[in-house]
Amino acid sequence: MKKYTFSPAYTMIELIFVIVILGVVASLGSEVIAKVYSQYILQRAEYRATMKTELAATQIANRLSSMIPGTAIRRVTRDAPNWEYLQETMTLNAGGDYDVLQWVGSDVEGFNINNSANNKVGWSGFCDINASSKSSISTPGSDLSLVNTIRTNLGSPSNFAIYFPYDQTAYYGSGSGNTITLDNNTSHIVEHYKLARTSYAIVAELNSEGRQDLVLYYNFKPTIGTDINGTGIQKSILLKNISTFKFKGAGRTLRFKLCKDENIGEDFNISACKEKAVF
Repeated sequence: MKKYTFSPAYTMIELIFVIVILGVVASLGSEVIAKVYSQYILQRAEYRATMKTELAATQIANRLSSMIPGTAIRRVTRDAPNWEYLQETMTLNAGGDYDVLQWVGSDVEGFNINNSANNKVGWSGFCDINASSKSSISTPGSDLSLVNTIRTNLGSPSNFAIYFPYDQTAYYGSGSGNTITLDNNTSHIVEHYKLARTSYAIVAELNSEGRQDLVLYYNFKPTIGTDINGTGIQKSILLKNISTFKFKGAGRTLRFKLCKDENIGEDFNISACKEKAVF
C-alpha cells in the first residue's frame, strides 16, 4: 500500500504578503524608471537647444567677421523705413528692443578664390594709386572676371560696390581684368579697399505659429541702410523658436546674445543661450 507524503504549502496569508511586496517593489521600480526617463528627456532637450543655439551663433559670428567697418545698422522691424547706426544712441526704441541687425559684408568668396592659371584672386584689396583715377581703379593681383562669375552664379545685384577705409559711401562699378570702372566718381583714392556684392540682415520675425524665428536675409543692394527687399533677395532660417535676440556695438566690437526654446511638453520649455563678441 502506497504512502503519500504531503509537503507544507504556502498559506493564503503568505501569498497575499508576497503579492503586496511585489507590488511595492514594482511601484518603486516604475518611479525610478520614470525619473530616469524624465531626466533623459530634459538632458536631450537641453543638448539639442544648446547645439542648435551654438551652431546659429557661430554662423552669425562668421558672417559678421566679414562685415565692412562702419556699415552696421539696426532697425526696429524689417519693414521700418528708419534706421540707426549701431554705435549711435538708441532713439527709435528707447527700450532697446530692435529686431533687425543689418550690415554690408565684403565679398569673401571673391577674395578667397584663386585662378591657378594666372595665380590671381578675384579682388586683391589693393589699389595702384598712380594708375587710378576718380572713375577707374587699378587693382593689381585681381582677376575681376572671377568676381563677375561668382556674382552671376549667386544671383547677386547687377553691380558690386567698393568701400574705402573711413568712407561709408558705396562706390558702384563693374570690373574687367584688374580694372574697376566706377559709376559714381570717388572723392579720394587710398591704397586699400573692400569689395561688396550684398548686404546682410538678421531678423527676429514671427512665424505662422506665433513664435519667433531668426532669419538671415541676403542678396540685396550693398548700401548702408538699404531696404531689405528687391528682386532676387533670398532668406534662410538660422534658428527656429528663439526667445531672445539682442545686440550692441562698442567701437569696433559687436556683441550679440541669442536664446532658443526647446519644447518638451505642454507649456514646458528648455531654454539655451549663447553670447558672442565679434571684432
